[in-house]
Amino acid sequence: MRRTSLLFPVLLALLFVPALGAQQLDRADLVRLADEQTRPGMFELADLLSIPNVAADTANIRRNAEWLQSAFEARGFTAEVLPTAGNPLVWAEHRFEGNDRTVLFYAHYDGQPVAPERWDQASPWEPVLKAPGPDGEFREIPMGSLEGEIDADWRIFARSASDDKSPIIMLLRALDALEAEGIQPTSDIRVILDGEEEAGSPNLPDAIRRYRDRLEADAMLIIDGPRHRSDAPTMRFGARGIMTLTLVTYGPLRPQHSGHFGNWAPNPAQRLAHLLASMKDEWGRVTIPGFYEGIEIPDEIRPLLDAVPDDEARLLQELAIAAPDSVGASLQEALQYPSLNIRGMASGWVGDDVRTIVPDTAVAEIDVRLVAETDQDRLFELIADHIRAEGFHLTVDAAPDPDIRRQHPRVAALHRGLAYPAYRTDMHHPEMTWVRAAVDRAFDENAVFVRTSGGTVPISPFVDQLGLPAAGIPTVNPDNNQHSPDENLRVGHFTEGIRTLLSILTH
Repeated sequence: MRRTSLLFPVLLALLFVPALGAQQLDRADLVRLADEQTRPGMFELADLLSIPNVAADTANIRRNAEWLQSAFEARGFTAEVLPTAGNPLVWAEHRFEGNDRTVLFYAHYDGQPVAPERWDQASPWEPVLKAPGPDGEFREIPMGSLEGEIDADWRIFARSASDDKSPIIMLLRALDALEAEGIQPTSDIRVILDGEEEAGSPNLPDAIRRYRDRLEADAMLIIDGPRHRSDAPTMRFGARGIMTLTLVTYGPLRPQHSGHFGNWAPNPAQRLAHLLASMKDEWGRVTIPGFYEGIEIPDEIRPLLDAVPDDEARLLQELAIAAPDSVGASLQEALQYPSLNIRGMASGWVGDDVRTIVPDTAVAEIDVRLVAETDQDRLFELIADHIRAEGFHLTVDAAPDPDIRRQHPRVAALHRGLAYPAYRTDMHHPEMTWVRAAVDRAFDENAVFVRTSGGTVPISPFVDQLGLPAAGIPTVNPDNNQHSPDENLRVGHFTEGIRTLLSILTH
């Protein structure tokens, strides 16, 4: 039963007048309704943020799931906590008389681990409200300040304030606004909330197969991530996938004194450096044969890439980079290609622990970002073949034993870790056209439409198994410090996120 049961006569009338008043909502109405929901929504968000949500903390993950189930049930949804082989999913559904479209909203309720000592507050799980000072620094103000006049530049600081609890509350508050006005959404609504996204969603593909009948829809909208750096309203039609690799090269069985064995015992760090250098040219392009095969950017797509306001000159200044790599003619073009990134290296000791030794091993951690045209298995084999072509005996997903190291002059091991395919939806797909129009309708400025996001979200199983056209509707401020200490959400973006979802629910 809805918590506002006194509205039953109005709700009964809605059964006979589908989408009552939905088309009467102009931009001024959207602004007004979102403003009215900001104050209660921020307090509701603070309540949810106070529950720790690191994926490994299964007891608190369960508390989050049950909180969310209750929140959707209070809005008249049928909701369940769905078991998986890992953390549970939260599923909710609300159907409305007369609607012929179903939209599936995806978000995640788990968050990144925290280092509490690096946060400028008592605890990342005790949300605080802060206001910017004249010097640009944020200083804590009482949470009760929200009871008075609200400043859009205030921010709430806590883990998952932006990634990804606030978009869930934005959706709930958009639904509250419509109920208060007696307005029915123009689409039936399904919601799936992931409890392991920050851990790579390893159990999501199997869960989608298991719960397929509860997830089918006409379109999927991902309410996760920040707006474009320009801070314009944003819509993303795809995301690169990811494949993580660990590459290890081998020297002596144990570290050896560099005075006694330097110039004689092969150095694995030196060999790893040569091997990694062989994979790219001086401009950052991967030289492994076939790595970019099948990637073509149609002429009609280039204007869409050029329309994204990246301001690359400013980016170069901010990052202290004289010139970018030359994989693409622009940042957006570069994101259309798979990438090979060395995300970390280690061998021997450095700093105060440095030692005069020939190391026994050298390790490179690599991530390969995938695009819709690339197959992860094929790229893995291309990389493995390249390592062999450089003269290495390669073991895959296993460390070589001492006998193998004695038999082969050059030995390496390649281990495959996390892997998720890319997805991309045609932005002119009929189910995307109305969403684009809804996002534009909510704001005076034109939205930024991004063909492929650089980051990875676990959406490809929905696209592959359910055939859903999918798009991202990011709502939070770009400078939110997601995954980092002092993660935050700007209050004004919370309000505008509610407005965006109100427009989508009533378009």
